[in-house]
Amino acid sequence: MSAQTGHALPTVAPTVAAIASGGAFPVRRIYCVGRNYLDHIREMKEADEREPPFFFQKPRDAIVPDGGRVPYPPFTSDFQFEVELVVALGKGGRDIAVKQANSLIWGYAVGIDFTRRDRQRDARDMRLPWEVGKSFDASAPCGPIAQGLDPAHFNDCTITLAVNGSERQRGNIGQMIWSVPEVIAQLSKQMKLEAGDLIYTGTPAGVAPVVPGDHIAAHIDGLPPLTLTITSPEK
Repeated sequence: MSAQTGHALPTVAPTVAAIASGGAFPVRRIYCVGRNYLDHIREMKEADEREPPFFFQKPRDAIVPDGGRVPYPPFTSDFQFEVELVVALGKGGRDIAVKQANSLIWGYAVGIDFTRRDRQRDARDMRLPWEVGKSFDASAPCGPIAQGLDPAHFNDCTITLAVNGSERQRGNIGQMIWSVPEVIAQLSKQMKLEAGDLIYTGTPAGVAPVVPGDHIAAHIDGLPPLTLTITSPEK
């Protein structure tokens, strides 16, 4: 109990459903890669196309499960989706070599990096951190994690997102500027990775706004789909 308030402190980590194991994956941290598909860089009118990847974090309680509801967030009028391959780590380390990076992976899932695009642009223009546009409640939906998959599958597989049955994003994981092993290796140079970390690996072109009442279906070949409903703002 808190000595000052008398309220119980949270003790349980958020989890993501894990298929095959029949259990749940406890989430330690959520890392996201910024600008990892060339067509998305160009649609955002960004200049760099092969600079080292950069990362930002989302709060781990921003996870929303498959079938969940995402309230339209405050402080935005341009709430956008970004479908992404999510990598779940079962091992950690520092300065991981690219050729060893796949050995850290516990499983894969479909995720969405929800973004307050107007706030992200404001932050970019003022050279401020992206957290106001990226790191907010319910901003990191993640589908069930699939284990035991061949990493080579993700060298060439389709990634899509549809809103109300209409496809908005379509790409191929093989279009990543930085591959999954390269992303893991680069991130491990900046901080020690641990089991329980989730890495959202970037989005292809086609990002667009959603509004309350919209139904989202995200898909990556070989993985369980992720479906969500956007609901009215919380009061």
